[in-house]
Amino acid sequence: MSNFIQLIRNEQMKMYSQISTWIMFGVLALVIIVFGVFLKVNDSITDQGAPTGDDWKQELQAENDQIKEGMKDAPKQVQDNPQSTSKIDENNYRIEHNIKPKEYDAWSFVNANKTNISLISLFTIIVAAGIIANEFKWGTIKLLLIRPISRAKILFSKYVSVLVFALTMLVFLYIFSFIIGAMLFGIDGFSQTYLYQHSGEFIESPIFQHTISIYLLNSVNLLMMASFAFMISAVFRNSSLSIGVAIFLMMSGSTLVVFVASKEWAKYILFANTDLTVFFEGSPIIEGLTLPFSVSVLAVYFVLFIGLAWFFFTKRDVASA
Repeated sequence: MSNFIQLIRNEQMKMYSQISTWIMFGVLALVIIVFGVFLKVNDSITDQGAPTGDDWKQELQAENDQIKEGMKDAPKQVQDNPQSTSKIDENNYRIEHNIKPKEYDAWSFVNANKTNISLISLFTIIVAAGIIANEFKWGTIKLLLIRPISRAKILFSKYVSVLVFALTMLVFLYIFSFIIGAMLFGIDGFSQTYLYQHSGEFIESPIFQHTISIYLLNSVNLLMMASFAFMISAVFRNSSLSIGVAIFLMMSGSTLVVFVASKEWAKYILFANTDLTVFFEGSPIIEGLTLPFSVSVLAVYFVLFIGLAWFFFTKRDVASA
């Protein structure tokens, strides 16, 4: 175990000795700052119009009356649509359970920055694609394999290093987003209640727990794409191919699922199952998908990716590398 930890430490040292790694963190920080400034300047985006004064219940009730009045002239199918009355239901729930709406603050900004997880996915793909392929490209693979350590241990130390890098960037995204959000929008308390609707029922969740859960759920696609790029790197020893294919699939995967959603076999496609947030807020693209099924499909793909990487890396002859 000590050898394995030392291997991971060595990989981290090599990773952070490269200027490209620090550029990635710099780009992520810059994106967060620019996004925050943009929202601050365009306050119409962050101004949710939610009543936050002492008479907020009366204001919510007045808003409900206004919505009902506006729906009188709407077609019957619109009036019967649950989405048309969701705002009314939410307001009623807040009034009944004394859950005061919150202004846009640091927590809202942290929640909004979950979209930047896709940027972290891109960076992680680049790291995963090069961590093995570059060893062959630079000719250092022989020096690595002559050590009295199994190939499997070397392979998995590199994979764990990729995951550590991704986790570090996620933590950086969360903390830096909170800091920038607090500076620009303030903090409306640390014990907020986040309210969302799922399967027709309203669910209350502590804001910290909710944001952590959302970040983790949105990281599933990151994990799968990084594993895929890692596998391609191990099989073909080509970082450019790994990066290109992984990024192409990450960008086009969801679109592909939409086109074939009506097919019976569509539910077995990787990208039909990577967005687990739909099982908590929203609904799956493909009807009939369940959380256990999606997790099972993801597990099969994960084992396939790591299994192929292990097979080709441990069996490959590196004498001519």
